[in-house]
Amino acid sequence: MTAWAGSLVPVLAVDPVPWARSQMAFTLGFHIILVPLGVSWAAMALIANYRGIKHDDPDAMLLAQRWSKYMAVTFAVGAVTGTVLSFEFGLLWPKFMGQWGAAFGVPFAFEGIFFFTEAVFVSIYIFGWRRLRPWTHFWSGVPIAVTGVLGSISVVSANAWMNAPEGVTLNSAGKVVDVDPMKVIFNSAMPLMATHMVVAAYLVGGFLIASIYAMGMLRGRRDHYHRLAFLIAFTVAAIATPVQMGVGDALARWVYNEQPGKFASIEMVPQTSSDVPETLFGHLNSSGRVVGGIPIPGLASILSDPKTGTSTQIQGLDTIPADDRPTTTDVNITHLAWDIMVGLGTLLFLLTLWYWASWIFRRDMPQSRWFLRAAASAGVLSVVTLEAGWTVSEVGRQPWIVYQKMKVVDAATANTGIWITFIGVTILYVGLGITTILVLRIMSRRFRKGDGFDDADVPYGPSEEPAEQRKEPVG
Repeated sequence: MTAWAGSLVPVLAVDPVPWARSQMAFTLGFHIILVPLGVSWAAMALIANYRGIKHDDPDAMLLAQRWSKYMAVTFAVGAVTGTVLSFEFGLLWPKFMGQWGAAFGVPFAFEGIFFFTEAVFVSIYIFGWRRLRPWTHFWSGVPIAVTGVLGSISVVSANAWMNAPEGVTLNSAGKVVDVDPMKVIFNSAMPLMATHMVVAAYLVGGFLIASIYAMGMLRGRRDHYHRLAFLIAFTVAAIATPVQMGVGDALARWVYNEQPGKFASIEMVPQTSSDVPETLFGHLNSSGRVVGGIPIPGLASILSDPKTGTSTQIQGLDTIPADDRPTTTDVNITHLAWDIMVGLGTLLFLLTLWYWASWIFRRDMPQSRWFLRAAASAGVLSVVTLEAGWTVSEVGRQPWIVYQKMKVVDAATANTGIWITFIGVTILYVGLGITTILVLRIMSRRFRKGDGFDDADVPYGPSEEPAEQRKEPVG
């Protein structure tokens, strides 16, 4: 038995770094889908709530009431997955937290404050429908939208600091001895990265919710309720999309100037040169040469700096020391994710142009089934775009966990059994995802069966009226 156990140990003991990366990537990829809903859904519910009060629109009011319940479910699930991510920083990356926790934890302290404030006002808004005056209740929902944005900015500020580690003083041994909280939070990468994420939240949240009602309209539900829900959500996304194109372009230029290694991975540039083509798809082979793809001559140089055009020089991967250079796999993943993000983002932009053109020339949204089919697919496409964007940000920074300060291999846990937690967390998250979808679908069916709004009708709550509302029998 002892011999058998001894032979099993080498099999179970694996390199923890790829497993830690995979677990963090999976849990972050799951959580990031919920972030746009947490940031944007409150704002869209408030738009419907405002219209319901201002224009005495019962459909708008009903929409706001239902959206608030959906929002509560996704908020709760997001709280769970976000908490798991917080624990993973210490469990998967103990050396990183031990070295940089004093700085990295600063933005998360503010995120905690915003999260708890948001939770308080979510509760007030949900249970205030029949307990507060209309406008008082409306204003109780505003802090939800505000704290959702501020919480997202706080988290992205921490990630931005990993790309631009500023505001820390190190001693001769490389240990952090002083932290400037304001410089940590407002690092040079933070403004563009935070703006990019917040706008993405409204873009993805809008498309994701609009896609549900587009499917309903394709199935014949073209009443005022479904039309209003679609218009609110899709208009929010249609406003955010062109803004995101500009913010994304500015962020790409920041990467070009401040993180040339990441930019070389994005554009797949093996050697420093000018007149660099924009290669659509393709990949680096084992010898570091670009293979396949569709090159567009000079476009990468032009986009990097339009002032100098094709003469713009882009630093190649060959200028990076071998130990600090991303692997060929990392480069290929980053480049593919970039192509997906930009390609799908462009398609979503064209869809919003279709939408706005119809309003300008016909004073109405597009009515064709082709538009509704495209809108119905926009939800999934926007989520894929979001995931691709985070892949560019995280894989593109490899091999660094803190840019130019600490590598991923030096930050990870030494626990060789980390693959067990990866399997456990994967099973847990798959179950959580399926359960969340089922709960939302059950709620949707219940809403379609009855038009009324009962204050006691919370998800899986008591079906009877509260005791104080029931009439006591006489005699």
